[in-house]
Amino acid sequence: MSNKYHDIAFTPSVKSAQEHYGFRKHYAKFESGAENNVRLTDAEVDFIEQRDGFYIATVSETGQPYVQFRGGQAGFLKVLDERTLGYADFRGNLQYISVGNLAVNNRAALFLMDYANRRRLKIMAKLEIYEAVRRPDLLEKLGDQAYDAKIERAVMLNVEAFEWNCPQHITSRYTIDEIQQLIVPLNKHIEKLERRIEQFETERK
Repeated sequence: MSNKYHDIAFTPSVKSAQEHYGFRKHYAKFESGAENNVRLTDAEVDFIEQRDGFYIATVSETGQPYVQFRGGQAGFLKVLDERTLGYADFRGNLQYISVGNLAVNNRAALFLMDYANRRRLKIMAKLEIYEAVRRPDLLEKLGDQAYDAKIERAVMLNVEAFEWNCPQHITSRYTIDEIQQLIVPLNKHIEKLERRIEQFETERK
């Protein structure tokens, strides 16, 4: 079965490296048959909708790669259909490196991380950028009134391919919200113990 992500990522130099390290035969067996890793399934949609940020890599006209983090409320990267994503781009550090890079090369790679569960989704896409004042219709779809940040542009991502990564070297990390959820049973147990202590002290009196 043809893996579209591999079709894009495995250039001749990459295949040469795989041959050198003894893994070319392993990947070659996936290079025929029906194409997959192109259309987002329920698994990818659910994962994307739970993320509150992602890393995006672009390349300048001089060939210089650049990686930037984009964050917002969980679900701000919206799935519009099985091949299309979109997000409202908020005002950041005012350097506009990603925006400038995408003006000359609209290809980008995204890393979406779930550190708590050690999962990673990689997406390759071609991006289209629209200034907010010119496409209010897109802001209706992509904006979030509960998030107080200035939206400068709408970004549409045409998914070219995606792939899930092995969790072997992903270090577990937790957000404050995730930690609060994890300690709910502990807090309930503490509350129970405190009530028992109060009851014991009352009975002693």
